[in-house]
Amino acid sequence: MRILDYLSRSRDALQAAIEDPGFAAALEQSARLIGHALSAGGKLLLAGNGGSAADAQHIAGEFLSRFLYDRAPAAALALTTDSSVLTAIGNDYGFEHSFERQIKGLGRKGDVLVAISTSGRSPNILLAIEAARRQSLKVIGFTGKAGGGMAALCDVALIAPCDETAIIQQIHATAAHILCGLVEERLYPQEGSRAGEKEPAASR
Repeated sequence: MRILDYLSRSRDALQAAIEDPGFAAALEQSARLIGHALSAGGKLLLAGNGGSAADAQHIAGEFLSRFLYDRAPAAALALTTDSSVLTAIGNDYGFEHSFERQIKGLGRKGDVLVAISTSGRSPNILLAIEAARRQSLKVIGFTGKAGGGMAALCDVALIAPCDETAIIQQIHATAAHILCGLVEERLYPQEGSRAGEKEPAASR
């Protein structure tokens, strides 16, 4: 791998995101959906495979613990972490149902699913989205430029302007940090900041 070439491709993808008004608009819309769900007592569910599973866990950690400053916890759960659940579902129903079945059991109307797939074609992610929509969850999709069939199934699609998996994941991580910051400052405004949405009922 040529170091400067990779860094240049990373820079170009980030610049393309900066120049795409739809990218910022998708982040704003995602922040509104998540903020509304959390303020109404709902929760954030997250799913992905491989590096995207790590991203799901990373995002859940930022919401449930804290991102930029101390505040009440926000309800977030990565569906990628319980090995007993994942292997039981995989063994009994097949790997493609690993997230779908968890959503059927844990998802409630008013929750939000963040579904992450760089290709937009992961079968277990597509089935998870379909299950979420049947149960009246809002769906935010993180995907890449190709998007597969995923983007059309989501309420909001955050599309990294790139076809290279590793760089798509870098854009997703950056977008996730922005999203965490937007929700945090709106639900838990610090003294002197603008008033945000009401904080979740569970934290009052």
